[in-house]
Amino acid sequence: MNISSQLDEYILQHSEQEPLLLQELYREAHVRLLRPRMVSGHLQGRILSMLSKMIQPKRILEIGTFAGYSALCLAEGLPADGKIITIEIDDEMEDFARSFIDKSPYKEQIELVIGDSLHLIPTMDEKFDLVFIDADKRDYCAYYDVVFDKVLSGGYIFADNTLWDGKVVEPLVPNDKQTAGVLAFNRYIAADTRVEKVVLPLRDGLTLIRKK
Repeated sequence: MNISSQLDEYILQHSEQEPLLLQELYREAHVRLLRPRMVSGHLQGRILSMLSKMIQPKRILEIGTFAGYSALCLAEGLPADGKIITIEIDDEMEDFARSFIDKSPYKEQIELVIGDSLHLIPTMDEKFDLVFIDADKRDYCAYYDVVFDKVLSGGYIFADNTLWDGKVVEPLVPNDKQTAGVLAFNRYIAADTRVEKVVLPLRDGLTLIRKK
């Protein structure tokens, strides 16, 4: 969280190189999108890729596609017959995300769905090895509940932005529903005995959750 820019650059120089397609996506996001900070970026992207390769999931669900960066990173760990379903509620993001998915070697394994995750997930006849939650912070607890029974035993749920720019340790501002949602989610996961969990101080906070 308080890493100096020099140390941050050192970490990137000594980590796996960011793939060229993702470099292009990152640049285009900063030119064309209103909230480019929401793109995972080099370090978090390589960590998502590494974790996916370690888990070797056959089925991944992503809640919150945005520009498609994290979906492309997670897809790197899929076997040849694996699949990732990524759901985005904002239909204005579809063309941007799909343009990069279509240029990816994983395009046949990535299914981009536009709609409300809370409505779509209950209709899915799927079980998942890995779920990545990175959408509206106000609904984090609801996403977790709606997907939990679709996660295989021993499977994983990753939740992004769980330190929320450090606001989780500051006095809660009235009507700040996003921070309140993150706080509620963090309390909920900490108390959930059905899972193991650890919060990584990576970027804006990444919580790794393993279903027992």
